[in-house]
Amino acid sequence: MATWSTMMLQDANSPLMEQLSFFHDHSMMILAIITVMVGYLMLTMFFNKLINRYLLEGQTIELIWTILPAVTLIFIALPSLRLLYLMDEISSPSLTIKSIGHQWYWSYEYSDFSNIEFDSYMKPTAELEEQEFRLLDVDNRIILPMNTQIRVLVTAADVLHSWAMPSLGIKIDATPGRINQGSFMMMRPGLMYGQCSEICGANHSFMPIVIESISMNHFINWLNSN
Repeated sequence: MATWSTMMLQDANSPLMEQLSFFHDHSMMILAIITVMVGYLMLTMFFNKLINRYLLEGQTIELIWTILPAVTLIFIALPSLRLLYLMDEISSPSLTIKSIGHQWYWSYEYSDFSNIEFDSYMKPTAELEEQEFRLLDVDNRIILPMNTQIRVLVTAADVLHSWAMPSLGIKIDATPGRINQGSFMMMRPGLMYGQCSEICGANHSFMPIVIESISMNHFINWLNSN
């Protein structure tokens, strides 16, 4: 079971990612119904002996197979558009961090506080501690409070990168000379792992992202210690 769990994405830790997961299940259910229905109709056509050599048209069935797919697309499009607009919404962030992509590591700045900035490199295999993940853990994690609306500003210093955190449902392109922004809120404490998802060069797969979600009291203590 532990082996299988490491092969899948982490559980959702933000309201947006939960909604994305629900939309995935909703779409897959519709696709499963369509697949079963079409397969059943094909089988009945192959094996029945009902023929009508004089059948030229069927207005009723043609109306049904035109309207039914249109209605099905509406049931997929409406929740999809809702999520699309929610993903771009920035609602009164309580904290802002800035992420800068380099070849091949990330730099972070806590814009609301002075002198809190650091680089985040992937940990070499020889330096990994027990329970840490190879190619996913970093030497400096992003420390953020849970149940807090957080805005992340993303840019790059050299080439195109992409700041992606699957468990938060966020993926932002890091473009040199441009600042893109996104917003998320974490619902529970824990560690979340992401990676650069833009092919940015030879070491593209070696610039992971790790966010550590903690309570607000622990976050304030962390700020004071820095």
